[in-house]
Amino acid sequence: MIPAHLATDQKNKQDSEASSRASWNTPRSDSRGRMSYGSRMALSFALTSLMTVLIMICVVSVVWGGVFSEYTRSNVTEIAHLTTQKLASIYEQNGSWSLSDLASLADSTISSGDIGLQVVDVDGTILYDDTWPAAPVAAELKRLKESEGNTSDKNDKGDEDWSRRAHSLVSTAPIDSEGAVTEPIVTSDGVTVGKVSLWVMGSDVLLTKADTTFRDRTFNAMVIAAFVAVAISMLIGLLVSRMLTNPIRRITSTAKQIRDGDLSARTDLRGDDEIDQLGETFDEMATSLEKDLKHERRLTSDVAHELRTPLMAMLATVEAMQDGVYPTDSEHLETVASETRRLARLVQQMLDLSRMENRTAPLNLETVDVVALTRNIVNSQEQLFTQRDLRLRFADETAGRGANIEIDPDMITQAVINLLSNAMRYTPEGGWVVASVSLDRKNVLISVADTGIGIAKEDLSRIFGRFWRADASRAREAGGLGVGLAVTKQIVERHHGFISVESELGKGTTFTIHLPREHAPEAPSTTMNH
Repeated sequence: MIPAHLATDQKNKQDSEASSRASWNTPRSDSRGRMSYGSRMALSFALTSLMTVLIMICVVSVVWGGVFSEYTRSNVTEIAHLTTQKLASIYEQNGSWSLSDLASLADSTISSGDIGLQVVDVDGTILYDDTWPAAPVAAELKRLKESEGNTSDKNDKGDEDWSRRAHSLVSTAPIDSEGAVTEPIVTSDGVTVGKVSLWVMGSDVLLTKADTTFRDRTFNAMVIAAFVAVAISMLIGLLVSRMLTNPIRRITSTAKQIRDGDLSARTDLRGDDEIDQLGETFDEMATSLEKDLKHERRLTSDVAHELRTPLMAMLATVEAMQDGVYPTDSEHLETVASETRRLARLVQQMLDLSRMENRTAPLNLETVDVVALTRNIVNSQEQLFTQRDLRLRFADETAGRGANIEIDPDMITQAVINLLSNAMRYTPEGGWVVASVSLDRKNVLISVADTGIGIAKEDLSRIFGRFWRADASRAREAGGLGVGLAVTKQIVERHHGFISVESELGKGTTFTIHLPREHAPEAPSTTMNH
């Protein structure tokens, strides 16, 4: 038995090893062994068409087959009805039927050679049947023909002889209602003198050769139509799939170009359908990605420059003091301390942005008078503006209605200071900066307006991006990294507000923070605090 604590240690070791495992694959080759999307779509069209045709054939076979059988039966029934009428007329004239009369009637009435006729008298005696052997019937007809010139008594005697011989002949005519149509022979005075049966020779469902030929040709036409429909469906599937896959291929090709480093590649798709909109969205994403990568490259240069400047100043001062060039006094130590604070400030800006984006900074809400808070911020910053020959003032535009809302005062203070610092950095000497507080129906508004250089119209949508600066050299001289507005945006969004900006080149810019009067609860962050 393994002790429990050893088993636990072993399990923990295995879990640790499992959690430390990782894998990575290089991008897959562009070759694919599977069927292409266009081929699958064409095949789907063909299968759909084939299934539709098969269902149609099944339905037509059942429905149309039944209707066609009824139609052929009605034709045979009509022939039987006409035959009974003629037989009734002959019976009324002669009082009976002779074999020659019946044979002549069969030849004249039944147009189709594959329809059989049987005549039965009222006693059930078969007088004529097309299934009888042809030799006896022909011999009797020949004898009757030779005696046509004789008296009627001889003819009557011949008919009697034929009746006796007919009893010895065997009939193979169908007797069921499905295989034959039977109609009574009724005279004009309503007396039934016999019956007539008609059937189709070689068929159990009253289908003549002409009907069978028509039915077979119809089904053959359906089969041909099925093949034509499948072929047309495959052609349409190929055309439609090509229409759909061409823009998809273009998007895929553009994505590969971007993956391989060509950030200028675009699909150039334009239109109103979903794929064209996908292409437009992809181009917008690629444009945004290209800008972000350019900003990232500029960030590397900016951060390197911003961090190198104070580091080089500190290093030069310390080395000069070590070499005895500078005395180790409070003046030169203050130079080192000042550069250290500058370096710490730059690092803090980057850390603040990271914390805001990851929502790791706690949000401590309390009811605050925004007018008083903004006035205090302006008072604390006024000396800095005076040193730069700028005039800063505060304006209360609430008309005494009060602006008490729930906010995190430290965060809002940082946001307002960022806007004031931005205004101070881009406003030339002798300019004005005005911070004001006002109200609208739903929000408390904090505005910072300056008479600075302004922002170009095409840059307004990007000013809140990370490390964006309208004038890199000017901002570098002022000692900024371009993260102040990004931090401010994150702060305001955590308070469920938003920032608006209005600017005109050469005349100035106005930033306005909109803070809702009713604070909504903040959604829990899913980002882990490391």
